Amino acid sequence: MRVSAEGLVAGVVLDVLLGDPRRWHPVAGFGRLASAGERFLYGDSRWRGAVYAGVLVGGAGAAGVVIDRVSRRLGVHGAATAGVTWAVLGGTSLGREGLIMARHLERGDLAAARERLPHLCARDPQGMDERGVSRAVVESVAENTSDASVAPLVWGAVAGIPGLLMYRAINTLDAMVGYRNPRYERFGWAAARLDDLANWVPARVTGGLVVLCGGADAWRVLRRDGARHPSPNAGRVEAAFAGALGVRLGGVNAYGGRVERRPEMGDGRAPDVRDIRRAVRLSAAVTLSAAAVIGVLR
Repeated sequence: MRVSAEGLVAGVVLDVLLGDPRRWHPVAGFGRLASAGERFLYGDSRWRGAVYAGVLVGGAGAAGVVIDRVSRRLGVHGAATAGVTWAVLGGTSLGREGLIMARHLERGDLAAARERLPHLCARDPQGMDERGVSRAVVESVAENTSDASVAPLVWGAVAGIPGLLMYRAINTLDAMVGYRNPRYERFGWAAARLDDLANWVPARVTGGLVVLCGGADAWRVLRRDGARHPSPNAGRVEAAFAGALGVRLGGVNAYGGRVERRPEMGDGRAPDVRDIRRAVRLSAAVTLSAAAVIGVLR
C-alpha cells in the first residue's frame, strides 16, 4: 500500500494549528458506537470481548480501506490522509490539558487540579498533594506522547489510512474496557492485549525520539528502568522522560480504591509543577521529530 508521507506530515501540522475537532469528532463518534456495541455484546468472558474488539477494529480497518480507495480514485489521497491523521492525533490537546493543569497548580488551586486530572488519567485524585498531581500529569503526558502522537504516525507510515483508523480504534477500546476490574477483567482482555501489541514498536520508537530530543540521561534511564514498569510499553516512555527531565517517576497510584505500587524510574527529585511545562515541551518536540523522520524516510 502506497502511503502519503506528505499527508501524514500535513496532518501533524493541522493538529498543531487546530488541535482536536471541537464538534463531530470521529473518535468520539467511534466511542459512542463502541458503547452501544458493549451493551449488545457484553458478557463476563474473553470470547465475547474478543468478538467485540474484532468487530470494531475490523470495521475501522474496513472504513479506512474504503476511504483510501475512494480518495485515490478522486485524486485527493494526500488530503484524505491529512484529514484522517488530524482526526486521530491528540498531541496538541494533550499538551493543552497539561498546561491547564500547570496553571491550576501555579495559582495554588489544588482542588481545581484534582477535579481536572481525570481528563488525563484514571487515577483517583482525592488525597493527592501538589507533587502527586504533578507526577500524575508528567507520567500521563509521557505515556500519551506515544499513544496520542507517535503510535498513530507509525501505523500511518506502515499501513496508511487503514492503519491510522485501526490503531485509534484499538487505543480507544483499551481506554474504554481495558481495565483490571470485576467488569472488564475478562471482557476487556482482548482489547488490552491488542493495545499492548499495537504499541510495542511505537513505544520503543517514542523512547528513542525522547533520547534524541532529551539527551544521554534519557538513554541511560531508559535502558536501566524501562522494563521495570508493569506495562510492557508505558515504562519505556516514562523512563526516557524521567531521564530527560531529571526527575523520578513511579510510586504509589490509586485507581478507584485499588492501590498499585510501581517501581521508581529515574534518579532525580519528585516532579513539581515546573516539570509539567517541561514535559509538554518535550512531548511536542518528540511529535515534531516523528513527523520529520517520516518525511525524510518517505
